[in-house]
Amino acid sequence: MTDADRHSLDEDGYLVLEGFMGLDLLAALRRRVVELFAEEGGRAGAEFKQEPGCRRLANLVDKGDVFRQAILRPRLLECVGHVLGPEFKLSSLNVRSVDPHSDDAQPLHADMAAIADERGHWVCNAVWMLDDFTRDNGAIRVVPGSHYWRRLPQDALIDPKAPHPDERLLMGPAGTVVVMNAHAWHGGTANRTAAPRTAMHSFFARSDKPQQQYQKQLLRPEVQRELPPELRRLLALDDPLNDKISAEVAVRSGFLK
Repeated sequence: MTDADRHSLDEDGYLVLEGFMGLDLLAALRRRVVELFAEEGGRAGAEFKQEPGCRRLANLVDKGDVFRQAILRPRLLECVGHVLGPEFKLSSLNVRSVDPHSDDAQPLHADMAAIADERGHWVCNAVWMLDDFTRDNGAIRVVPGSHYWRRLPQDALIDPKAPHPDERLLMGPAGTVVVMNAHAWHGGTANRTAAPRTAMHSFFARSDKPQQQYQKQLLRPEVQRELPPELRRLLALDDPLNDKISAEVAVRSGFLK
C-alpha cells in the first residue's frame, strides 16, 4: 500500500483499486456468477436474505475455487488489515445484482449496523465491480468520513434513503475493487438502465466479532477438507471463539430485516 492508499482509507473511508481483478479473473467471476444464478433460480441468496429489486447469491466460498482464490489476494488482505488490524476473518462472500429499471435503492447504512468500539473499527467490505459502476446503474453512494461518527444513519437522519449533501458515488469500470470501511454510511442506488448491475461483496470482520454468515456451518465438509491453511485461518474454521460468537442463527445486516 502507498501513503495515498492509507490516507484514502483513513480519511475518506474507502479506496478505489481500478483494474484490480485483471481480465482473466473478471471473466471467470462473471462466468461463475451467471452459472449460479441459472442453477439456483428463485432460491438464489436464500442462505442469507433475498432483497426486493435485485438478485443475490450467498455462501460463495462453498461454490467455486475462483471465489476462494479471489479473497486471498495479498493486496486486498493488506488493505483490509489496515482498516481492521492484523486479526480479521471473512464474514461473508455474496453477490448483489441490481435489477434493470429498478427504483429500489438501499438506505444509507453501516454493515451489520456496526458502530466502532473501544478497539476501533471492526467491519470492512470489498466491492468487486463485475459490471461498470455508473451514475445511472446503481453505483454505491458513501458519505466520506462518516466511519468516525459512531452513529448509525437510521438514528441520525430523518430519511436514510434521501440524498446526503456530502455523499459521493463510487464509480469505475468493471474489474475495479473498492475497499470500504463498512462503518461508513453507504448504500446502493437505483438502477435506471436496461441492464443489471452486478457486484461481489467480500465482507470482513475483526476476529473478536461474529461473522455475518457462519462459514463453518455453511461450507460443505468436503469443501472444508480441501481448503489450504491460509483459507482455514481466513474463514475462522478452527477458531473456538468464532464458533461461540457466530453459531447463532441470525441475519446480520445493516438494513435488511
